[in-house]
Amino acid sequence: MLILIAGPYRSGTGDDPVLMRQNLDRLEATALEVWRRGHLPIIGEWVALPLMRLAGSQSTGDTVWESIQYPAAHHLLQKCDAVYRIEGASKGADQDVRIAVERGLPVYHRLEDIPGDAGHHR
Repeated sequence: MLILIAGPYRSGTGDDPVLMRQNLDRLEATALEVWRRGHLPIIGEWVALPLMRLAGSQSTGDTVWESIQYPAAHHLLQKCDAVYRIEGASKGADQDVRIAVERGLPVYHRLEDIPGDAGHHR
């Protein structure tokens, strides 16, 4: 399955780039665990961050940032088979879950609930 990892990126950081990087690191560590279960993980920021940079975003939350950050994940959800919602307050991740539920996609909240072969991609 193609699984969107949804969790905090900007939330709770006060737009501090160090804290945002820590959140991205956590999302990416989670993506590795999804990979190890035999699935292809995707994180919205993997798509949004380079697009925002190329489009000229100057700061977190500016007009360019807002026009790409959340829409990128929403477009990805049109291709995804499931969502893995990791812990932590996040308006964007909550929106991703809402969209996934509307589309009838499974939403996982625990890694062990994601079906797959735990040794597939070790």
